[in-house]
Amino acid sequence: MARKHPILKGLGVLFVFILVIFAGVFFYAYLTGGDSKVISMFSGEGIGVLQIEGTIDDSQSVLSELKRFKEAPWIKAIVVRIDTPGGAVAPTQEIFEAIQKAKAKKPMFASMGSMATSGGYYIASACEKIIANPGTLTGSIGVIMQFNNVEELMKKIGVKGYNVKSGLNKDLGSPFQPLSPEGRQILQSLVDNVHGQFVSAVASGRGMDEVKVRKLADGRIYSGAQAKEIGLVDQFGTLEDAIELAAKRVGMEAEPAVYYSRMEQERWWERFMFGVFGRRFPRGEAAWLRYEWSPALLR
Repeated sequence: MARKHPILKGLGVLFVFILVIFAGVFFYAYLTGGDSKVISMFSGEGIGVLQIEGTIDDSQSVLSELKRFKEAPWIKAIVVRIDTPGGAVAPTQEIFEAIQKAKAKKPMFASMGSMATSGGYYIASACEKIIANPGTLTGSIGVIMQFNNVEELMKKIGVKGYNVKSGLNKDLGSPFQPLSPEGRQILQSLVDNVHGQFVSAVASGRGMDEVKVRKLADGRIYSGAQAKEIGLVDQFGTLEDAIELAAKRVGMEAEPAVYYSRMEQERWWERFMFGVFGRRFPRGEAAWLRYEWSPALLR
């Protein structure tokens, strides 16, 4: 009977040893909930990249990932990578507030991708510094409320719509009737109030005079270069530049370990094997009142 080669035998023993180690780690995490402990055993200190991409219709996945980054001892600073036209008001405000609180514990830097407009800029303004490309689309500090009126169309096809309501203004924005002057005034007052909240948040987050911000906040978009000239962006740079800046901020060496956010349902072994990388496109029920810039066509 042929004898096994010593090298092959050694490799077999090593393979079994590694398999046993991984199995032990798996059952430890499964039985004790030691997800964070397991990752910290294998990970070096580094920078977390919190990705906010697509329309903002929900905040829960972003808040969950931000909490994970904030509590992870091996993550020393966080870069918020923003590539969004904005979205619903309340989720945007929730993310802004969460970043403001996290900033007290760990440095937070914003890195703008191709677009960080409206709610995207709202979120960026909560960070310690904003890094953008000269061609990034940003700004659009404003609020929009949109709805359709199909009254004339319904008349043409012989359909009538009725509203049974408890108050005079309960059916504001109904597609079955035109908007009255009083109704328009009420909705405009609402939009102005929420716009004021946007302006105040940017002024607070950026340390700017609120009067100056209000002059810039007429809803127009700016390029990254224009935004830097008027003080809405701190410096030019890529995501890698933002990561390097965050690393220097906490005294880390060049090329730190980088951990990318993922959806909360991903398993720890996927985060370990693939480097905690992923995208999110939160979707929820559409809201009328939005911090969002929505061009018909943009290429």
